[in-house]
Amino acid sequence: MDVFEEIVRLRREGRRGALATIVHVNGSIPSFESSRMLVREDGSIAGTVGGGCVEAEVWAAAKDVMRAEQPRKLTFNLNNDPSYESGLICGGTLEIFVEPILPPPKLCIFGGGHVSLALARVAEQAGFEITVVDDRESFANRERFPMAAELHTSFEAAFEKLRPGPVSYLVIVTRGHRDDMRVLKWAVGTEARYIGMIGSKRKVIAIYRALESEGMARESFERVHAPVGLAIGARTPEEIAVSIAAELIAVRRGAAALPHKAVSVSASPPRRAASG
Repeated sequence: MDVFEEIVRLRREGRRGALATIVHVNGSIPSFESSRMLVREDGSIAGTVGGGCVEAEVWAAAKDVMRAEQPRKLTFNLNNDPSYESGLICGGTLEIFVEPILPPPKLCIFGGGHVSLALARVAEQAGFEITVVDDRESFANRERFPMAAELHTSFEAAFEKLRPGPVSYLVIVTRGHRDDMRVLKWAVGTEARYIGMIGSKRKVIAIYRALESEGMARESFERVHAPVGLAIGARTPEEIAVSIAAELIAVRRGAAALPHKAVSVSASPPRRAASG
């Protein structure tokens, strides 16, 4: 199996992996410089870096690299350590570089208005693969969103086709409460890494209460970022887009200081709030 073809396949399917490459050897080892081993997220492997205990340690490190999404270099001295007698023990040393293989993050924007357009532009520059969903063909079209990998002109059809997973980010910025509510109802049942919805706290509470009245559990909304975006005082569509993109990047990179904005359904809506 060609390791590089397998990497392309993993990325196409939205799956993660880690690639271990021997980058330096000194002395005699039963492998050669540039030998590679690909570890998939299910633990299966393709290729080899020599076998034995070293390969087992590389496998474990690869799982950590996938979780942290950070590369790591491992150094093995095979001259003096008897634990490698069942594997790479030929009187040499080697360095192995383990790097994460990650599919591009996928941003699905529900709504095709001004904020959506500005968000698609900035998020695409930040490396996100863009999908746009709007039931108006005059908004969800190739001329308006040339950067989009996918365009959908039906919410229901999008719900059927899309399969959000660990690299998926959903942002709800439709033109009205009704569409926001039906998209959110679907979104919280997915495995998306991030769900965000635009709007004032009053709007967010109203939507949560409406969905609760339909039988949804209050806990369903605990992972929703609403109002969406970091609090930077954004007003224009472009500024709002920057605040949302910044939050997406913070979640993607695991920023420890990122606050989670959970709106309490039991709270009384504020008397005055900016409209969503």
